[in-house]
Amino acid sequence: MKKQQGFTLIELIVVIVILGILAATALPKFVDLSDDARKAAVQGVAGALNSAGTINYASRKVGHAGALAVTSATTCATIISNLMEGGALPAGYAATDSASSVSGISCSVNSTPTPTTATIAVIPVTD
Repeated sequence: MKKQQGFTLIELIVVIVILGILAATALPKFVDLSDDARKAAVQGVAGALNSAGTINYASRKVGHAGALAVTSATTCATIISNLMEGGALPAGYAATDSASSVSGISCSVNSTPTPTTATIAVIPVTD
């Protein structure tokens, strides 16, 4: 008798059914990642602005003359134009003043196509 090689039709169908069940179970996890990506992008832009504010604070504290003097009257637009590379946020993003006090300036970074917001705080420098 000849030795049989390969898979039977039933074995192949069982494998396809199992793969279909796994795909149907995993599909909802991967369907709507655009919201998560949008939130992460806004948080990345806010993080860049926050880092710029922190570097500016440290520069001002050590006496660097080129650092921006941030007071409670400083607006987010002033901070962005002086601290961000190119003097502006990336295309599709906007920043607004949330709150301003002696302890810090809060800026909200928004994505303009769909409303996603991240808030940062810039510490004023008292000389």
